[in-house]
Amino acid sequence: MDQHAQTYETALHKAASYCSLAERCISELKEKLNKWKVDESDQHKIIDYLIQEKYIDEKRFATAYAKDKFRYNKWGKIKISYQLNLKQINKDIIEHALKAIDDDEYNALILRLAKDKLKKIAFKSEHEKKGKLARFLSGKGFENEMIYKVLEELDFRNN
Repeated sequence: MDQHAQTYETALHKAASYCSLAERCISELKEKLNKWKVDESDQHKIIDYLIQEKYIDEKRFATAYAKDKFRYNKWGKIKISYQLNLKQINKDIIEHALKAIDDDEYNALILRLAKDKLKKIAFKSEHEKKGKLARFLSGKGFENEMIYKVLEELDFRNN
């Protein structure tokens, strides 16, 4: 029994340390606890404790994740949402996190990415140019509506 308690205590300290290094979500912590071969009943106790003590907050995690992926990886909302969904984050929390991204910054980013890409791609026709830009922006996770808007704006400015 003492060894089990020590394992629990050790796992709790390791998990708290892991969560202190960066924002984490429950699914990431579960993955780590499984890797450490922590007993499932202990996993539940550890996760509950870390949530209670605010080491883990999925709303905080999702907001930080969305802002980071937007700013540093230059991802659109679709890709961010998809990745948060893979981390088993609740849809309401995902929506809240996506609202934390400033609309003006979002619009400026997609336009800047399109202009930068336009300088680097070779195309034979307007149709090919639009297709390549649309595929690029779609791959970055931007919404079709935003992509069409940017393509129209670029055509309008004759870039």
